[in-house]
Amino acid sequence: MKATETGVRIAPLRPEHAEQALAIYQLGIDEGNATFETIAPTWEAFDSAKLPDHRLVALDGGRVLGWAAVVPVSGRCAYAGVVEHSLYVHPDARGRGVGLALLTALLASTDAAGIWTVQSGIFPENTASLALHQRAGFRVIGTRERIGRHHGTWRDVVLVERRSPRVN
Repeated sequence: MKATETGVRIAPLRPEHAEQALAIYQLGIDEGNATFETIAPTWEAFDSAKLPDHRLVALDGGRVLGWAAVVPVSGRCAYAGVVEHSLYVHPDARGRGVGLALLTALLASTDAAGIWTVQSGIFPENTASLALHQRAGFRVIGTRERIGRHHGTWRDVVLVERRSPRVN
């Protein structure tokens, strides 16, 4: 486990964190500007989809304040070093550096593994997430207009990516 300057510890996301992590996921879903998903997955579905070496939680004692994880973008070998990440912070823990601590630790993990691109799609209304990603070195690639329907409304998604400085 790694302690951050915010006082939280960054640790691997394990099954004992599942209930709290998935509750945080559902809170993000319920706010309406985090994802096209409408319900958090089961732990089994989450566990099977996320790459095991790149799943982190921010902890304050035994309390999960947030989590970050990645999924491969494709099974094709050309994209072996490209992942899409998710990052969720409990509403009560926002504005305390938890998101940046998680994202920084996640990027260190993916860089060390030779992953060359970490990307995400962010609703343009989620200005806090866009600002966080900019602080962490992500750049905006573009906006995918009306890419999907969310609660009956077409939504745009801003595609952001961060290229690893370790991979040329």
